[in-house]
Amino acid sequence: MSKSNNKNSNNFEENAGELGTLGKKELVKKAENFSKQYCVGNGDGFKLKDYETKASFNLGEEGKPLVKETLQLGVDALAAMQDILYAQDKWSLLIIFQAMDAAGKDGAIKHVMSGVNPQGCQVSSFKAPSSEELDHDFLWRCQKHLPERGRIGIFNRSYYEEVLVVRVHEAILKGQKLPEKLVTEDIWDNRFQDIRNFEKYLNRNGTVVIKFFLNISKDEQKERFMERIDDPDKNWKFSTGDVKERGYWNDYMHAYEELIKNTSTKKSPWYVIPADDKLHARIAIASAIITALDEMDLEYPTVSDEKIAELQAVKKALLEEK
Repeated sequence: MSKSNNKNSNNFEENAGELGTLGKKELVKKAENFSKQYCVGNGDGFKLKDYETKASFNLGEEGKPLVKETLQLGVDALAAMQDILYAQDKWSLLIIFQAMDAAGKDGAIKHVMSGVNPQGCQVSSFKAPSSEELDHDFLWRCQKHLPERGRIGIFNRSYYEEVLVVRVHEAILKGQKLPEKLVTEDIWDNRFQDIRNFEKYLNRNGTVVIKFFLNISKDEQKERFMERIDDPDKNWKFSTGDVKERGYWNDYMHAYEELIKNTSTKKSPWYVIPADDKLHARIAIASAIITALDEMDLEYPTVSDEKIAELQAVKKALLEEK
């Protein structure tokens, strides 16, 4: 371990050790400070090479309990905030996950959202579009799954596939039934503009959008593929198509860089999460979600004096029951 990693490890241990004693405001502030290092914000000048795939610290096996404890604190804080979001019923949060295969999207969703009330959260996964979906604009199929007010919506892949896999594989674009005169060299810039406008529209109507790119290295992906092949319980996760897509790695990295550069904004930012360490990635994701919810100024609905008097009367009647 390098000196810098030692320093970062010590800082993480010190900070994590304090978390259990912090109040809500202090915990939220810690989450904001931790997640902002991965937040792109305005995408102008974004370069993917400036973002690591590995965490800046490595506590080793002996540090895993501490990391898990930190993640659980984040999960608990997130669950509490989601409860207020649901009760307030004004804002909604859309969380988008994009990544190469085996980067850990499913695991992140499962673990980070484990404490959230299922009534207030919905997960939508998007694969190859159906014939019905191809008869509509590229945003249509995702619009149908947008979260209602008071809810958290999670997109496991999304409309961003239209500037990723469709850009990498030109044949897919040709099969999308677009009028030929609309398929120009500007099509990707046009789609970036459409996405920016769509997310601005959502934000103006009370839906906050945050986006996660799980930044896995090619070597780590290979290890996870091998694990899926060698472990019978994980064979179902593996597809030969995943290896085929791996052959287009550089094309995908270029496509990710372009989409983040063109669609990351202050109000709908991309977070580039180092995904080679799953636990670290989940802490970073939980921290970013906590930060987004905190910026909504969530409060439980205020109850009128008349309602309080009514509740007290009901309480009195219940106490006087024989």
